[in-house]
Amino acid sequence: MTRAYVALGANLGDRAAAFARAVEALRATPGIRVVTVSRSWETAPVGPPQPAYLNAALALDTELDALALLARLHEIEAEAGRTRSKGRNQPRTLDLDLLLFGGLVIEAPELVVPHPRMHERGFVLEPLAEIAPDVEHPLLHEKIATLAARVRDPSAAWPA
Repeated sequence: MTRAYVALGANLGDRAAAFARAVEALRATPGIRVVTVSRSWETAPVGPPQPAYLNAALALDTELDALALLARLHEIEAEAGRTRSKGRNQPRTLDLDLLLFGGLVIEAPELVVPHPRMHERGFVLEPLAEIAPDVEHPLLHEKIATLAARVRDPSAAWPA
């Protein structure tokens, strides 16, 4: 089993319901056990004008390899009505990002782990620090709580 961490985000539709459906879909997936889910955080959008985001993080144990887990995350996004666009920071019904996969560093065309921008994003780090404060970023060798404190901005991310 590998411990993985996933970020959840949504700013269209019933965001909390989308999170609940995503967590249930993961729980129903053979080879995945959801360990814990953070509370939800309301966050200011990054990029073009759009509604505020709801963000959270979850920890799971999985028998799947990283690419199979990523494929499952994409399936769950599609089930939630997500259409993938080439642009970043676009509104979405559900976004599931694989942040960490054990202590592995993965650089493949379809997947980079740890998530390449997670250490810069309070909307990722605040919920992640809530459930995994002592986990170490495998490239930066700093704890998630330390990274979160570095980028903390109460006007950009707050508990929902």
